[in-house]
Amino acid sequence: MDPIERARRDVVIANRILAQQKVLDAYGHVSLRHPLDPTKYLLAVSMSPGIVEVEDVIVFNMDGTPAEPETRPLYLERFIHGGVYEKRPEVMAVLHSHADDLLPFSISKTTRFRPVIHAVGDIGEDVPVWDIADRFGDGTSLLVTNMAQGRDLAGCLACNRMALMRGHGFVLAGLSGSDLVRLAVYIPRNARVLMNAMRMGEYKALSRGEIEARLQLDITSPALKRGWEFWAREAGCGHLLD
Repeated sequence: MDPIERARRDVVIANRILAQQKVLDAYGHVSLRHPLDPTKYLLAVSMSPGIVEVEDVIVFNMDGTPAEPETRPLYLERFIHGGVYEKRPEVMAVLHSHADDLLPFSISKTTRFRPVIHAVGDIGEDVPVWDIADRFGDGTSLLVTNMAQGRDLAGCLACNRMALMRGHGFVLAGLSGSDLVRLAVYIPRNARVLMNAMRMGEYKALSRGEIEARLQLDITSPALKRGWEFWAREAGCGHLLD
């Protein structure tokens, strides 16, 4: 299959899975770096993730402009993707989600989001929180609507896998589409486990050694990719795997 067609299908699969798994709802978006031109990425036009089709996925330049003329509305926050791809050449997939389970950790002044279940050990020990007001003041809508804001968010993400966005959601960087989806599915679950554990009292997060061991796992192994096919079929887009 043509690599661009394969990438378009994978963008659809990722959107459909993350909508079905409630990581995305009517809003949020996921992209893949262009398989032939690393200075571009593939993202759907502005629509709800659960109804994205292959023909809705188009190519963007890093600055958020479509690579070819496009009359359909575009995501306002597409600059998140360009900002991350521009700063992190190893990143192959980017997600922006508003998942409710993460929001308390984005506004808490005392409690940090930590990995407590094994499946999210590769988010790392530190999950930074990006506050748009720090650089752009208190007059924004909290939306990332230009490249200056996208680059500032990418700077906060730095070398981490994810960053929380104060009062808004989170951004996640993937080493592949399946890697991104696997991690994204379990991040809200980690948040729910952590919140419930905090209600019970003291809890034990993953140690630095456990996180390092998780980071050493081969993301291309069949075990770590198993969820991609399973969740795609659950989301009704298994036919796009072929």
